[in-house]
Amino acid sequence: MKTEEFAFTSIAELAPLIQKKEVSPLEVTQAHLDRIDRLNDEYLAYLTILGDAALAEARSAEQEIVNGQYRGPLHGIPIALKDLFAVKGVRMTCGSKILADHIAESDATVVTRLRQAGTILLGKLNMHEFAWGGTSLNPHYGTPRNPWDRTRLPGGSSGGSAVAMAAGLALGTLGTDTGGSVRIPASLSGIVGLKPTYGRVSRFGVYPLSHSCDHVGPMVRTVADAAIFLHAIAGPDPNDPTASAAAVPDYTATLKEDIRGLRLGVPQEYFFEDVEPAVREGVQAAIQHLSSLGATVEAVSIPSMQHVIASSTAIIAAEAYEIHARTMQTRSQDYGADVRTRLLLGACVQAAQYLKAQRFRSLLRQEMLDLLGRVDALVTPTTVLAASRIDQPTVTIDDKEFPVAAHIARATRPFNMTGLPAISVPCGFTPDGLPVGLQIVGRPFEEATVLHLAYAYEQSTAWHERHPA
Repeated sequence: MKTEEFAFTSIAELAPLIQKKEVSPLEVTQAHLDRIDRLNDEYLAYLTILGDAALAEARSAEQEIVNGQYRGPLHGIPIALKDLFAVKGVRMTCGSKILADHIAESDATVVTRLRQAGTILLGKLNMHEFAWGGTSLNPHYGTPRNPWDRTRLPGGSSGGSAVAMAAGLALGTLGTDTGGSVRIPASLSGIVGLKPTYGRVSRFGVYPLSHSCDHVGPMVRTVADAAIFLHAIAGPDPNDPTASAAAVPDYTATLKEDIRGLRLGVPQEYFFEDVEPAVREGVQAAIQHLSSLGATVEAVSIPSMQHVIASSTAIIAAEAYEIHARTMQTRSQDYGADVRTRLLLGACVQAAQYLKAQRFRSLLRQEMLDLLGRVDALVTPTTVLAASRIDQPTVTIDDKEFPVAAHIARATRPFNMTGLPAISVPCGFTPDGLPVGLQIVGRPFEEATVLHLAYAYEQSTAWHERHPA
């Protein structure tokens, strides 16, 4: 394999070559560091690059593998992390000016687990400040650029993670998802992004935005890679009381099973309203394709969807303000204007409003659970629009104008409110050559079904094989 091919090879493809010693972790890591050195100024994906440390880790991984101590499919694989995961001794900015010089004192649980799996850390990735935004517009470090069109947003808040994957600057990344921040950039950047069930992955050592809505998930090239990543990071954690003790299956074991007979629900209200035509057409074609593979597709209804945005905004804003209250009193001027405004909104959320939003959340979750008792998964667009221009604050759909920053999370937020597992997988391109994402949502802790459906779609289409020029 030529070194330039490493950039767009999947983990699932490369791992057996590393195990058989046909490919060296050192050459794979060096190839990625060379690309980062050449392209990062153009894409602004990385905030911190750990070149020397990565090469040292690669040498160690190579020696272990030569000595017959192969740990599994992530051993010797170079990855990168959104810059709100704590890595001992490494700067953790959270995309902010306020934490520009902060050095983490210990590893996040997921970092420890990825180290145990043998990964090699290339660096820390750009993001929307404190993870509060779906665009990754960042006034402090610059906005990461969508590799499909560098005038376009990559989506957020895990924008640097998506750019690193789409541009071939890492073999795998981790992001966080509070209102869609794994799935939105995955959709807009043409990669795979998985938000597991709330509690499936520990959040210890991850800077929070909203304690009841935050999720950690992989952002990778293929569905198989998402399964590999999730297996490595999932599981209980005594340091995180919200982490579930539910058993962690081998998510790769059922990927290739037939999907014939699986029942898919397509919500008729909300998710297909106010959607860009090219996105709607791409997603509808993807649903028809799943039907052709043997899945049963039926129209379904979720009556309470009209209250999702207001309720999730109240919950996230109130919880975020509680986290930032002290800093807002002393350094409010150091926040970017958009994040500062959202935090001030959180200060205005009354207890009665917060509790009302939480009651609605319980109602919505029960509606979805009841529905998922009749179907195996829901399918929707991931985002209702393709990547907008960086300088474009609004988008017009069917003669109606919407703010990009708010509208971009329309289809993802409901599943943070309910904590259900959801994946975004590429399902086409607009006439402008911009990626479109299909969202598949499952029952709690049934990530295996979500991955199984996504894999069947991915492997029977060629969208995941396309890469930016």
